[in-house]
Amino acid sequence: QVQLGESGGGLVQAGGSLRLSCTASGRAFSDYSMGWFRQAPGKEREFVASISWSGGRTYYADSVKGRFTISRDNAKNTVYLQMNSLKPEDTAVYYCAARIGGPRVSPGDYNYWGQGTQVTVSS
Repeated sequence: QVQLGESGGGLVQAGGSLRLSCTASGRAFSDYSMGWFRQAPGKEREFVASISWSGGRTYYADSVKGRFTISRDNAKNTVYLQMNSLKPEDTAVYYCAARIGGPRVSPGDYNYWGQGTQVTVSS
């Protein structure tokens, strides 16, 4: 089992940047593929990005491709989401998630979740 905790959210103007972090504790972090998801008010949770256990494979939602970068540091038990050129439509609670096996895009494929961190982008 693994416990996840996100940080780095906040309020930023459109065009700005934020870096989210998700730190894991418990079972070996390198056993897990990691994902970032987000949920805006009144909307379903949606896929943002995912990364394999080694960091060798990454996947992105079309809406963030070219603006967001997912990475991980297994020595620090941490996965990151660098978010550049932020838009008001990126406003949401951002969650990190973990799963054994390869990275997936569906929230239902992830077993462990953090509590979320709020990202608000003003226009």
